[in-house]
Amino acid sequence: MAKLKFPDNETKFNIVIEKNTFYFQNIEFEEEHEAYISSLAQNLFILKNKVEQEGLKEEIFVEHIMNVEDGLDALLTLTGFSKESLLRLMTFIRIIDDEELNKIVNKDYWPKEDFEREWTLEKIKSYVRSNRKFAEGIVNLFFKGSTVPILRRVIPLFEFKKLDINKLNFSTESLIDTIIRYKTKGSYAASKGNNPEVVIEKILNELRYPFERGKLENIPRTLDFIIPSKKSPKIIIECSYVVTTSSGMGDKAKTEQRVAEAIKKHYPNALFVGFVDGIGWYVRRGDLTRMVKAYDFVFTFRVDELSKFKDLLKDVMEVGEDA
Repeated sequence: MAKLKFPDNETKFNIVIEKNTFYFQNIEFEEEHEAYISSLAQNLFILKNKVEQEGLKEEIFVEHIMNVEDGLDALLTLTGFSKESLLRLMTFIRIIDDEELNKIVNKDYWPKEDFEREWTLEKIKSYVRSNRKFAEGIVNLFFKGSTVPILRRVIPLFEFKKLDINKLNFSTESLIDTIIRYKTKGSYAASKGNNPEVVIEKILNELRYPFERGKLENIPRTLDFIIPSKKSPKIIIECSYVVTTSSGMGDKAKTEQRVAEAIKKHYPNALFVGFVDGIGWYVRRGDLTRMVKAYDFVFTFRVDELSKFKDLLKDVMEVGEDA
């Protein structure tokens, strides 16, 4: 191999500044995506015309998602329900045995499969095309889902509002609502008030146990809660609430194992507690298995689990006070 002349750091810096393309464009991909958008728009116009001519009927939507290419995508677009949210909801329905929900989605006619992994969107679409009762169940979610108590109880209000029959009527108000929810979803998800860590913080404040956040010496990451202080940690808490799955969950599990090893080595008297919850972890069971191995105790955000967490806090903290 010829001897290479390596550029210096200033040259590498200037390459990025002077040769920057600013926005990446793959023309072939852009054209394909524009074609998909046009197809989706045409899909929605067809639906809108049928609803205007025949009235708002479940049969219109059932026929559409069964027989029109990307028909299910059009239904999701109209309601603002993301593909990812649909996958999570289908997983929830498969797991939960609720009489009223089962009836609305025609669950008796769903494929009989033990839950091993989440269905892909393509698999759901194939069931929609081949199983009318299954397709009717999907449509019923959007026509009647807002009346089902268990859905109202477990789905966040921001998402639950998308199961509004008025959206299927193409009303101006509902379309505006969909646009606003599309626009604000990022800030909603990122809001501190929507972070489950707030629940832990509230418990600690109620019990008047001091805590800090940040880094501990020799620990390779920022920690969510260090109780009572960085100087003398007794309990270290990490929180991971996952709804949207990703390959990064495996990396998260590996990181937590490294953190656990460092805590055991440098802070042997401290407990490492994990709050691991959300349907994302339910789906990614291999990563979940690795994740929970890192912790001394694991809790979810269910009321009974929070009660157990409070008991653990009292046991650990009051022993220190009595000593």
